[in-house]
Amino acid sequence: MTVDASSAHQDSLPVSSDAMLAMLREAGCDMTAYEHIPLRTVEDAKTVQGDVLPSGPEIINVKNFYLRDRKKRNYLVVLEQDRAVDLKALGAQIGAPGPSFGSPERLMEHLGVRPGAVSPLAMVTGAEMGVTLVMDAALRGAERVHLHPLVNDRTVGLTPEDLERVLTGWGAEIRWLELG
Repeated sequence: MTVDASSAHQDSLPVSSDAMLAMLREAGCDMTAYEHIPLRTVEDAKTVQGDVLPSGPEIINVKNFYLRDRKKRNYLVVLEQDRAVDLKALGAQIGAPGPSFGSPERLMEHLGVRPGAVSPLAMVTGAEMGVTLVMDAALRGAERVHLHPLVNDRTVGLTPEDLERVLTGWGAEIRWLELG
């Protein structure tokens, strides 16, 4: 049996998607939850934006990169979905020499998710594992930020304030990245 990043296999994660949604509710987050087909890429996500997922200039959809540098430090980089990324330049900007994508095994070990479901909410595991969280400063200007709740067939919409409050409550230190 193939184990994918959908909610069908959430019970094999350190924190299930159902548990994450409950944590967000218990934290008093202003949250909207959506279910949809599994979305592994930005291109996949764009097929449901404006249909299943609301869209508009006030909503930022994110893309996420789990990176590891030459010094074996781990990073979760969260950007607005349409940002062009030069990995080497990004590495220089965040102080991560020689960045490369982390393996699926390291992703599970450090963030507790599978490829295709990477999300800032994975810092529920990542904060205690020493993962550095770098987020696009543009997220602060959105009314809602759309991201996966640890699986890729669900999306939650949160206010940037609630997202930041929850992340820092887990011990994540957010490094805000100013991009042009």
